Amino acid sequence: MDKEKNNPNMENELSEEQLIENENSVTTEEIINKTDDVAEKLRQEVQEAKDKYLRLFSDFENMKRRTARERLELTQTASQDVIKELLPVIDDFERAFGAEGIDASKEEGFGLIYHKLWRTLENRGLSKMDAKGQAFNPEFHEAITEISAPSEEMIGKVIDVIENGYLLNNKIIRYAKVVVGK
Repeated sequence: MDKEKNNPNMENELSEEQLIENENSVTTEEIINKTDDVAEKLRQEVQEAKDKYLRLFSDFENMKRRTARERLELTQTASQDVIKELLPVIDDFERAFGAEGIDASKEEGFGLIYHKLWRTLENRGLSKMDAKGQAFNPEFHEAITEISAPSEEMIGKVIDVIENGYLLNNKIIRYAKVVVGK
């Protein structure tokens, strides 16, 4: 009988131990699942942070390049207004060379001043458009009038230049005013 008394107690003890183990094993599985969920969430957060960092870094690099380009353009075109105002002076010099009645010594003096001014402006990036004999291009030329072309090959081409066009660092600052053959 002692054995029978002990036996039910043992069974009760075993079943209690099994219940505790079952509860612990379920708890362990839950902990593992929760840990995996937390780890996955942290991986996603790290990936999002890396992505955000790369985007910010590339935005910063783009901003640096853009500001460097803008700064370069600003320095190249900073004198654009002054150069535009000097273009009529260049035109006057060129008209004076074509005028009659100027003695040779004065013409030579004007030539020296003109060339010095022109070299200075060229060093700043100014260049003259070559328009005469070229096909009319509205992106570079402003047609003042059309006249009958002296030959068929001059139809649609620039016959005469009224006012030269100029580029400053390869940007148009004044369109060439031209006469076009028709």
